[in-house]
Amino acid sequence: MTDHPQDAAREAVEPEVVVSTDGRLGRLELNRPRAINALNHPMVGLLQEALEAWRDDDAVRTVLLTGRGERGLCAGGDIVSIWKDAKAGTHESARFWADEYVLNHTIGHYPKPYVAVMDGIVLGGGIGVSAHASHRVVTERSSLGMPETGIGFVPDVGGTWLLSSAPGELGTHLGLTAGSVGAGDAIALGLADHFVPTERLGELARRLVDEDAAEVLADLAEDAPAAPLLEQQGWIDECYAGDDAAAILRRLREHPAPEAQQAAETLAKRSPFAVTTTLRALREAAGMADLGEALAMELRLTVRFLDVPDFVEGVRAQVIDKDRNPRWTPATLEEVDGDAVAALFAPLPEGELRLPTSPGGTA
Repeated sequence: MTDHPQDAAREAVEPEVVVSTDGRLGRLELNRPRAINALNHPMVGLLQEALEAWRDDDAVRTVLLTGRGERGLCAGGDIVSIWKDAKAGTHESARFWADEYVLNHTIGHYPKPYVAVMDGIVLGGGIGVSAHASHRVVTERSSLGMPETGIGFVPDVGGTWLLSSAPGELGTHLGLTAGSVGAGDAIALGLADHFVPTERLGELARRLVDEDAAEVLADLAEDAPAAPLLEQQGWIDECYAGDDAAAILRRLREHPAPEAQQAAETLAKRSPFAVTTTLRALREAAGMADLGEALAMELRLTVRFLDVPDFVEGVRAQVIDKDRNPRWTPATLEEVDGDAVAALFAPLPEGELRLPTSPGGTA
């Protein structure tokens, strides 16, 4: 889809997050449609500020998050800026991630109904501002995913918490292969709650102005579409068991199911170092008590991945030069140094993620 001139004009005069109220509804509209509403640091601040202002405001009963434009809610974080930071070695992205993860935690513990419309593309950071919501809406156009291992990175924004909570090994499959799912599988995996056709989204917003969110969604939601990934859970659970990424790839290659063969081909193209780290992170998150604990772990990983060669190389290949031919270091899962992976999980000497001590507290 080509960019529309009116999109550029609108972005020039309006903030990157349009904050407004209508009746008893607080509206948050991500407003970078030409970038599929990719999140940057100022946007995180605007979202956090609005949520804090509305937390104890009796005039606002419900919050609605949507994205401007037709392509999606949010394509993730502003990866080019993070790539430049990694190349420069300045680590300024650490502040962005810390604030972003506080925002994810705020959304996950928000005391009022928070309705996220996950229409179109929802990736990475887009998952963080929507999949922790109390009411998560998908449509026939929804495509949700955590694409990090494809750029030499790891799932964050609470992605390890969400994926590790999915049925069986479905989240492991999605996280390691950097895959995406449609509406039916998003609901089956626990990433979304309600299926509402796009033609009814306008009605959803209008009714939330003065009606209860749960009641409106119960009225407008339809039966979820088919969940093709869920139907594949048998071989997925068999192949993705355990803590050894190389063994997982071997089992996928040896399994007779064509879908397993395809998954093996996809997994072999991902960063071996990122895949190994992601697998460990998912296993760690599965034993954690809450979202906040997973976010703290993710900050350790993301800050240190700024110095991992595969991240700079992965973004170069997929986003900058777009040759789709990353040269991973090391090149295979068998060559990944387990001690190097383990070192990423150690507490940060410069300080851990500081989250609110209670849902209503401050960091």
